[in-house]
Amino acid sequence: MIDRRLLLTGGGAALGLGLWQLRGLASETTGFDAARDFALAGQLTQGGWARGRAPIGTRALSLNRRAVLVAPDRSFFVAFDRDAAARADLQADMDDGSTVRGALSVAPRAWQIERIPLGPRPGGPANPEYARRREGELAQINAARAVDHAIEGWRQKFIWPVFGRVSGRFGSQRIYNGTPGTYHSGMDIATGASGTPFVAPADGVVTLAAASSFSLEGRLLMIDHGMGLNSAFLHCSAHAVKVGDVVRQGQFIARIGMTGRATGPHLHWSIKWHDARLDPLLFVGSPPRG
Repeated sequence: MIDRRLLLTGGGAALGLGLWQLRGLASETTGFDAARDFALAGQLTQGGWARGRAPIGTRALSLNRRAVLVAPDRSFFVAFDRDAAARADLQADMDDGSTVRGALSVAPRAWQIERIPLGPRPGGPANPEYARRREGELAQINAARAVDHAIEGWRQKFIWPVFGRVSGRFGSQRIYNGTPGTYHSGMDIATGASGTPFVAPADGVVTLAAASSFSLEGRLLMIDHGMGLNSAFLHCSAHAVKVGDVVRQGQFIARIGMTGRATGPHLHWSIKWHDARLDPLLFVGSPPRG
């Protein structure tokens, strides 16, 4: 086993957080050796992500024992769930039988938490008709997320699909008399009206374009960006693309609406890497003023 070093590229801070946490990492980050070291750049924080390059001779790569796809040029993409632990372990199994390992420090986030001194509303018996419908909807969503195309949107710097007021932040959560509710799994962008067009934040392949409104998500649109990374756009009023279409960054793909469970017109944009829910704001940064 080789305790590899990390060459950290990029960095800085976003949302007031130090993105590179050197504590717990190998202290030496100079004298980079492509045959032994990982190179990483991105947002090493809860809900964040990193692009990297594996050491020369990597046969298989894993993060916390989960297989990570590696491109022919040894590039890879990894990400960290909203509730990710403070440490993540990268492991490269080498062609010569050796193992290259190292630990990443994942910075914690201060989530927007609202405490309600009342219990959650009691739920009645599940409606059998709704349960059957929901089961079918979730099957379509899970099937769309399981698709992995040879597309390279994951390599790109993501852009805002539309500019507007951020009306809901990723990770925010209500706690009802000590009982946590489901946290907000994406970012809500409100433009004030239905019908506003929005574009693809990165290259991808359309994996789901709901012909009718899902019970919660409405006219759902999903795009695979490759390497296990995908975007979902909820509450659309109309789609401009269909399943199987290859879309390019900046291409018009749909219109904002309030279909499904929505109190007003807005775009709910969520990003997932496999099972990890990610913060779209960490992909695009703050919107330009004005």
